[in-house]
Amino acid sequence: MLKRLAAAMICTFTAASLFTGCGQKTGLTSENQDSERSVSDDSSEISTAAPDEVNVPIANFTAPEKGDTIIEMNIRNYGTVKIRLFPEYAEKGVENFIGLAKDGYYDGLTFHRVIKDFMIQGGDPLGNGTGGKSIWGAKFDGGVDPHLIHAAGAIAYANSGSTATNGSQFYIVTGKVCTDEDFAGYAAQGLGFSDPSKEIYETAGGAPFLDGGYTVFGQVFDGLDIIFKIQNVETNSSDKPLEDVIMDSVKVSEYNGEELKWYISDYDYEPPTEAPVENVPIANFTAPEKGETIVNMKIKDYGDVKIKLFPEYADKGVENFVELAKKGYYDGLTFHRVIKDFMIQGGDPKGNGTGGESVWGGEFDGGTDNHLIHAAGAIAYANSGSTSTDGSQFYIVTGETYTEDMFTELETYGYRFSDNAKDVYLSNGGAAFLDGSYTVFGQVFDGLDVVFKVQEAETDSNDKPTKDVIIESVTVEEYDGGDVRWNISEY
Repeated sequence: MLKRLAAAMICTFTAASLFTGCGQKTGLTSENQDSERSVSDDSSEISTAAPDEVNVPIANFTAPEKGDTIIEMNIRNYGTVKIRLFPEYAEKGVENFIGLAKDGYYDGLTFHRVIKDFMIQGGDPLGNGTGGKSIWGAKFDGGVDPHLIHAAGAIAYANSGSTATNGSQFYIVTGKVCTDEDFAGYAAQGLGFSDPSKEIYETAGGAPFLDGGYTVFGQVFDGLDIIFKIQNVETNSSDKPLEDVIMDSVKVSEYNGEELKWYISDYDYEPPTEAPVENVPIANFTAPEKGETIVNMKIKDYGDVKIKLFPEYADKGVENFVELAKKGYYDGLTFHRVIKDFMIQGGDPKGNGTGGESVWGGEFDGGTDNHLIHAAGAIAYANSGSTSTDGSQFYIVTGETYTEDMFTELETYGYRFSDNAKDVYLSNGGAAFLDGSYTVFGQVFDGLDVVFKVQEAETDSNDKPTKDVIIESVTVEEYDGGDVRWNISEY
């Protein structure tokens, strides 16, 4: 499941060539507007591969010596977080963070992405995951070192697919305490961990699946309770806090022998009671009425796909798609990315994941609505880290049928689902882990077998079909009362 989460983000890219973003709960990306951005197999995908098992001592909880350089991060309305640095294992990473802090770079910036039981991310002057730079002006390679892991309280750089794309964006881990069962699951997915790191993850907690993909350069030794409080703030569908969480200042200081409190158990911290997920009715399979506006997508050599639209839940998303279709925008374009048991993606005039725009000329925010989910046959917009970057690229879900065990596993990664949504995924299938991060605006009601045939197309290493799958036309029509077949079992 974890490998699918890493590989299965739906994103668009700007310019030449992914803490993703793209709403992906397990991805940490710093998307730069001048480069390809967000989570995708089309270019710089998030690495979730932990390093080969190496039984080196873990340094995260090594006490600093008096006079050592530390960081004091003052977070408005929360308090001060103190961070021990590790120049011996992350020289460039430490140098960059200290240099930026001395320049006042982080003062007044926000934590723009917060995911409970995972991490809090900040350091972007644009506040949306697309900005930031290093002290050298460009990106830098901070590397990784097996002495430093993603234990709760670790601080590391977000990147765009490798540590060579580090900038100013960083995250502080909260994570969860791991069990032997968790590690057995990781092993089944090809992830290996040393005995010392396992011991820490089973006691202190953290996010072990990030090891080997990001530059860890420090560890919180005072104020970890503050980080855990922040992770519980209310956020929108793109994991952005509804109320800004502001770093008043990030200062370079010296360790004066103060108490070391590495673990959340060292604090008087009580996690808040989690509210249940709102169990709203799922609208995907609401039958269209005769005369209602629908879309017919003719795919060359495959057949017609008819799509019901939901302007009541995705007004801008529907308007954009309808108007682009009326202009003939999609006619002749291809499905440039196809992943079996996941989705087919198209709508890019460049055919490589880097192009496209909305009917208004740029990006737009289509938002999300929990009445619409990623059931098999759902159509939604690809984005570059949030729904505010919707354009013309879209995808149609194929996915897989879920089991209760699959939901249990997803919940260990911080995902939560309503009972109504679970019922749909258990019966119809889909891609549940995408919910809340992408604008779903329609549902295939006839021709789902066509979509499932397209997902069988032979592809190259970038998931691009070796033979073009062409959208001959996308036309806006009125529903004539024909067959409604939502489930692949009906074909």
